Amino acid sequence: MQNQPDNSYINDDIKADVSYTDGFEGDFVEETTDDFKKGYKLYNFRRPDKFSKEHLRALQDIHRDFVRQLALNLTAYLRLDVEMDIISVDQLTYDEYSCSMPSFFQNGVFKLNPLSGEISLGLSNEVLMIILDRMLGGEGTNHDFNRDLTQIEEALTKKIIEKIIKTLENSWCSVLPVKSEFISLDNGYHAVPITNSGEIVALLSFEIRLGQKSFGLINLCFPYPVLETVLQKLTPQYIFQHANVVSNEIGRNEILSKINNAPIDLSVVLGTTNILINDVIELKEGDVIKLDQKVDKKLSVLVNNKKKFEAMPGKIGNNLCVKITNRYIPKE
Repeated sequence: MQNQPDNSYINDDIKADVSYTDGFEGDFVEETTDDFKKGYKLYNFRRPDKFSKEHLRALQDIHRDFVRQLALNLTAYLRLDVEMDIISVDQLTYDEYSCSMPSFFQNGVFKLNPLSGEISLGLSNEVLMIILDRMLGGEGTNHDFNRDLTQIEEALTKKIIEKIIKTLENSWCSVLPVKSEFISLDNGYHAVPITNSGEIVALLSFEIRLGQKSFGLINLCFPYPVLETVLQKLTPQYIFQHANVVSNEIGRNEILSKINNAPIDLSVVLGTTNILINDVIELKEGDVIKLDQKVDKKLSVLVNNKKKFEAMPGKIGNNLCVKITNRYIPKE
């Protein structure tokens, strides 16, 4: 029997149990302390986390407004009580997502330019058939879910998807201005994949209630490459700060669009004078009234009887005209 080796060289920070047999053959088991493990975490190379919790929380904040606006729009459009809720925001691979979907599930593919790549909008047949029944004048009681769509139903489905992505376009204005573009409509997620099977996607699932009894699901699938360029903006702080700026700008543009076609009274004052009432009564054709304005002086341009601009008189052909020279700024 050989002597056991001295284990005193082992660092106190690392606990090791070493067993030996004759000939020094054996198993070496090393157990690290919590201090040694601190700062390390497990990493799944098959399914890495590309979206942080903050990114997913920001996506949820963006689509809260989407849910609220879409419920209002569908209620008015279908004349049916519609309620929606976000039930989950998660990340997974596209293959896991597509395999978990039922066979009768309509998949609308679209873009939100300038974001690169395609996005998927999924409508369960439980939801879609009720909507189509209402669009065709029914009471929203169609329960024939497990079948393919007819050509007429496909055309109507494209129309309702375009309404949905238009609402989504408005909700994304809190992050950046986007323009929605409908690409295609497919049955299920296996016909035209929007990304490769191993790519990470952000999946938002919504529960929608149509009327009092009909429930169904709507899904939004954002592949990671689509959102990669705007990840730095996907934070609750940025959305909150940027939303106020965007809402003010949108409000200003909406006000301008509404008043652009409103008629206003615009007049140019050639000059003024003071005369007696008796002189006004005796005025006749050919009389000359002397004004206090010289020919080479600027004229006042009034908008709704308020001086707004200054102009110089001129003539185009046989017509008199004025040329705006500057905006009038009243003296304080």
